[in-house]
This record gives sequence, C-alpha cells and structure tokens, in this order.
Amino acid sequence: MPGGRATAAQPRTKRPLAWSPNRRRMHLSSARALLAEAERANERRMLVLAGDRAAGVRTADTLLDDLPIPLSETTLVATQDALACEHVPTRNADRLLGTTQRAVVIDLHEDCRPNALGRVVGAVDGGGLLVVLAPPLAEWPTRDGAFAAGLAVPPFDAADVTGRFRRRLADTMRAHPGIAIYDVDTDTLSDDGRTRPAPRLPDPDPDPQPTADVPAAAIDACVTPDQAAALASFAALRDPGHAVVADADRGRGKSSVAGLAAACLAAEGHDVLVTAPRRRNTTELFARAGALLADLGALASDGDTVETAAGGRIRFSKPPAAADLPGDPDAVFADEAAAIPVRLLESLLDCQRLAFTTTVHGYEGAGRGFDVRFRDRLADATQTVHETSLTDPIRYAGTDPIEPWAFRALLLGARPAVEPLVADATPDTAAYVALSGADLAADEHLLREAFGLLVSAHYRTEPNDLARLLDAPNLTMRALVADGHVASVALLAREGGLADDRRAAMYDGQRVKGNMIPDVLTSQLRDEAAATTVGYRVLRIATHPAVRSRGLGSRLLGELRAEFNGHADWLGVGYGATPALLSFWAANGYSTVHLSTTRNDTSGEYSAIMLDALSDAGRALHDRHAGWFADRIGGVLSDALRDLDADVARGALRACATTPSLALSERDWRTVAGAAHGPGMYSVDPRPFRRLAVHHLVAGDADLLSPDEQRLLVGALLQARPWDGLADDLGYHSASQAMRALGDALQALVAAHGTAAARAEVARFTED
Repeated sequence: MPGGRATAAQPRTKRPLAWSPNRRRMHLSSARALLAEAERANERRMLVLAGDRAAGVRTADTLLDDLPIPLSETTLVATQDALACEHVPTRNADRLLGTTQRAVVIDLHEDCRPNALGRVVGAVDGGGLLVVLAPPLAEWPTRDGAFAAGLAVPPFDAADVTGRFRRRLADTMRAHPGIAIYDVDTDTLSDDGRTRPAPRLPDPDPDPQPTADVPAAAIDACVTPDQAAALASFAALRDPGHAVVADADRGRGKSSVAGLAAACLAAEGHDVLVTAPRRRNTTELFARAGALLADLGALASDGDTVETAAGGRIRFSKPPAAADLPGDPDAVFADEAAAIPVRLLESLLDCQRLAFTTTVHGYEGAGRGFDVRFRDRLADATQTVHETSLTDPIRYAGTDPIEPWAFRALLLGARPAVEPLVADATPDTAAYVALSGADLAADEHLLREAFGLLVSAHYRTEPNDLARLLDAPNLTMRALVADGHVASVALLAREGGLADDRRAAMYDGQRVKGNMIPDVLTSQLRDEAAATTVGYRVLRIATHPAVRSRGLGSRLLGELRAEFNGHADWLGVGYGATPALLSFWAANGYSTVHLSTTRNDTSGEYSAIMLDALSDAGRALHDRHAGWFADRIGGVLSDALRDLDADVARGALRACATTPSLALSERDWRTVAGAAHGPGMYSVDPRPFRRLAVHHLVAGDADLLSPDEQRLLVGALLQARPWDGLADDLGYHSASQAMRALGDALQALVAAHGTAAARAEVARFTED
C-alpha cells in the first residue's frame, strides 16, 4: 500500500522525514494548531507544501499521520497514488462532487488542472484541511506539468506556453488569509496560515416557519433558514405539473434539501427517481432522505433503493438510463444538474414532477449548460417552474477564508461590468482593442470583466479556460471597450498551417489538438490540404446583456475581418447550431460547410462549422467544402441527421453560400411534376425531389414558400419522416392535409424552376 498511514490491516511503517528532527515538533504543532483553528471556527484552512515533490509527499504523509483525521475521511487527488488513503486521479476530480472530506491532498506538480482544483476546494468540509503539493512558489510559473504542456497545440511547442496562471495561484496563495506555506526544501514555514478569529458566537436558532405542506420533522432537519425556505418550495411537487430549481454555491446544503424533499414524496407513496453524474454524488441526498424517513417512522428498507411503508421509493439511475424514465417514476430529481448533458435533461421533461439542484459558480464538470441552455427550455415546458436559492453555507462558516481565495484565484465569481458602466456603448463609440494574455494578467479589472462576459454567455466556460486564456500560445482575445469597460469580447484560436507529416497523420485519423476545423475537414471530410491554410476560429463571442441587439457583436466580427484580412486565410466558427445562431453568423458573412452527424454531449445539439474566406487559398477551401456540403446534405438528412430540427436544417442550408446545380433530367422533371399535379409518387424516386428541395432551401426565393412549407420539404423530402408524426409536429390536422400542403409546395417549385419537360407534364393535368 502506498504511503505510510496506519490501517487496521497494516501497521504504519516509518519513513524519513521531510524536515529535520530538530524542527519536526515545531512544524507538526503548527499544523495541529492550523487544524484546531479551523475546527473552532468551523472554517477551512489550506496548507501549501512547496518544493520537491517526493519531499512534499513524505511531509504530507507525516502530517496526516499526526493529525486527528481518520484515514476514511482523507482523499488524495493526484496523477499517481502516493498515500495510504482514497486516491482519485486528477482528471476524475469530479467524483468528489456532492461529497466532503476532512482532509484532501491535491498534487499540482504533474498536473495543475484548474477544474480539478475548483472541485477539490469544494470537497473539504468545515473544520477540514486542504493540503496542496506544489513546486517552489517562485519557480512554479516555469514548471509546466501535464495540463500546461497540453496547451502547446500544433504548430506551437511547450516553450511557447507561459506560466501566468501558475503565477496567479502562487501570488494569491501568498496574499490570502487562512493559507499556510511550508517550504519542504528549506524547512521553512513562511506563513502559519492562522487568522486568529474572534470566538464564534452561538449560531442563532433558525426558527423555521412551519408549513402544512411539509412535515415538521423535515423542517426540523433543516440547518439554516434558507434550507427551510427551499424545502417549502419543493412542496409544490406534491402535485404534478411542477418543477423546482434549487441553485447555490457549493456547501449550502442543496443536496440535503433535495434528500428531505424526496423523502417527503416517498413517504406519501411516490416513486422518486434520482439521477446525477455518479451514484457517489448523491450520497448526501440519500443519507438525508433515509434519516428523515426513519424519523417519520416511514422507512421500510434502506439500501441502494430506499423504500417506504406507503409503497414509495427513492432509487438512482445514471443520466443516460434516467433519460428514458425507467419504471415511469412519479418524480425525477437531478442532483448536480449542471454536470448532466443538456440533451439528457431535456428528456426528463416528460415527467410531470421535476427537481434540479445546481451549483452557481462551481462549473460542475460540464460547465454552465444548465444555466445558459437548459433554463430557457425548462421555461417553455409545461411544468410550472419554482426557483429557490440557498446562500447560507452549512459545511463551513460564512467567514471561511478558503472560499474567497478559490473565487479569486479561479475567477469563479467573475461577472461582466455592472450595467451602468456599459449602458451607453454603441458600435460607433466602442473602441476595438487586442487583449493578450499579458495584458489580462496585468489588469485584474479587465480580466474579470472579459472572463465574466464569457462565463455569463457560454455554457462551456470553466476554470480551465482561465488558464488557457492566460497561457495558451494559440489563443488571442479581441474586445470592444466603452470608457475602459468590456462591452463585447471574442476569444480566437489560431488553427492550421501544419507541416506535411502532421497533415498526413491527421488524414490517417490521428487527432491534433487545438485545430478543430482543419481536423474535421481533413479527417472526416477527407481533405488533406485543408490544414495547409491558416485561420482563426472564434471560440467564444459574447456581448454584455445590457447592450445586446445593438450590433456590437457584428461590429466586433467586422473588425476581426479587417484585422486578419491579409494575415490569415479564413475566419471560422464551430458551435451548437440553433436557428438564431445560424442566422447571426450568416448575416456576418460566414457560410456553412459542415453539420456534425452526432450531437454534442453537453448542449445536445448538432454542431455547425462555418467559414469566412479572407484569401484566395481560404476561398478555395471554402468553395470546395460549401459545394460538397450542398451536394451531400440531402443524403445526410435522410440518415444521420434524420432527427435534426427542421429550422436548424433550413438555417444551415440558407447559410450555405454555394448553390447546388439542379441538373435534373427530363425524366426527373416528369417524375416531380407528376407527383405535384398528377398521380406520380415521391417514393418511386426520392432523388430529384431532394435535389429540388436542397436547391430551393439554399438559393430559393424567400417568398416562394412559407416557413411551414419549407419545414415540409425538410421533414418529408429530405428526412423521410413518417407522415403522422410530421403532421403533428407542424400543426396539420391530419397526414393527408400535410401531404396536400407538400403537393402545393412542389407545384410552386415546379413553376419556378421547371424546364420544358416539367411544363409539358403539368399541362397534361391542368389544361381543360
């Protein structure tokens, strides 16, 4: 077993100490005093062991053996297992979501991953200790590690990656209270981390208000007043047709409230299905549910499935299985909902009692898909939505110093500029500026506003992106600034310009990081020359909510085009396609060249890739892929994209800048005209119908067909969807009415595009 902490099965083996014997007692006593202060204040403390990694591991082992923290309440988060306690790989730190430990050790030597650090901080309980293993703080910015090395995407190498994020960590660790710093190389305790807080006053009695809809025992189980208030909101789930959203920062007890609410429903005989990224994430929910049911005398059995005397139950399913609503549950509770893909959350909307708990600033694994994407869809659902927020921490006191450190170091609370500061910004008055990683690192105010805009607007923005923004050599930022405040921002990634051997490897299927558009065009669309060109992909673009719809985003894209024209071959974008976004990008000169054939795991949407050519080479790349897209999309929509939303298909085709040739033979036209005006049948030969539909949707007169008729072209002709379901989706009274509407649309297309052969066929059925 790694490490040396004692267990019942294996006595502890002493190891060489990381510090000299003469000073060992002093430093152990300092660690004990740090932990004791944390316990007295019900706060957390951090201990940074800086220096040689092996010495840091030995020091952590010695400290943890000396401190009064059980082995079962300690976790090591590291790339390697090095201590005799639970080990969680750094890449899998999300396993700690919804759990707490008295002590967590995180090794940042080999993999300083911001997402993992944010999750680990939230997993330390009040009165607990976060132990950080780090290189010497003065040298840390030059020690890259796995995450930093991964920022060196081709054609860049590790020497091009800066250390600004790691410098930020070191600087904030030195500056914030509650953080002890011990140099294991020089045996120096430079800061004992103690804040010497005043004695805590007894917590006031929350005195929750009783409610007839919630058992008194459930109210009594609440620790804070806002837990009791949140529980009252969950009471709406006693009746079908309601959904509750409970949000909070981590450590506010939202999972506990969800457990109490689930128990109340189960006690009344309801079947409650709980889902979360992992069963472990729901530990607190099930524990609180079981305890309350026992207090109520309603607990029949307590295991993986909690059953009640009234026939109710609380059971768990992972999100993919829960999306099918197995066993037709009465209610579904999605815990850690921000870490569940949006498309799976959408599947839960078929249940008439729903509860979602989500973290406000935690970026739980999948980012902010819940807030940015799912909330709007929930608002459009049939359920009445009840919002509740929890603000009072229960895992630790509100005076805890580690939470504000994490918020500052990782910008977890980053927000755009307050509205009055940018309210007067217009495309004419805002200044276009370039923001390098050095610029942002040197100006905390500018960094918070720019990053805050990205956080507020994009579901995928997370702490890892902060490090990328500061350190990655392929990224650059541009912004529109009004009176020194960020009104609109774009984050760009340089892509392409790859060497012959790299392009050949990509063509053979090797993934090349940081080159998404060349990768797709090369490996999936089999264009080995695609990665010879150099382009800039717009990773994120965001405009302040106070000044949206004024044209600032379009002004920003126009400035990008002017700046990079002559310096790059193309501008590009890849995103989860929606009708509004397709329209926005098309209006700004971007053209569709690809739709993905699988859904994004987070957004649940198919992705569009669009290009804006800047050079002859860029135009050649664009033209061949736009033309191929128009030629192949008819077949793809009838296969992999058969479930694509019709308005997304319409938008993607309308945004394609290359009109496909009709190239229909006389027989083709007779087939189409015969189906439009006579007894002909589409099913005999779908090909000419599809070519005609694609041609119109790409280049047709916008007034020729109504939006519903265009949706019919997509659903009936391109996707070959069953008529009954298609008629229901488009609001037709019957399948036959939808068929007649398609016939009317075909008649208009034949009249607009038909040849002499088509007109002759029409005449046979229209002349008296």
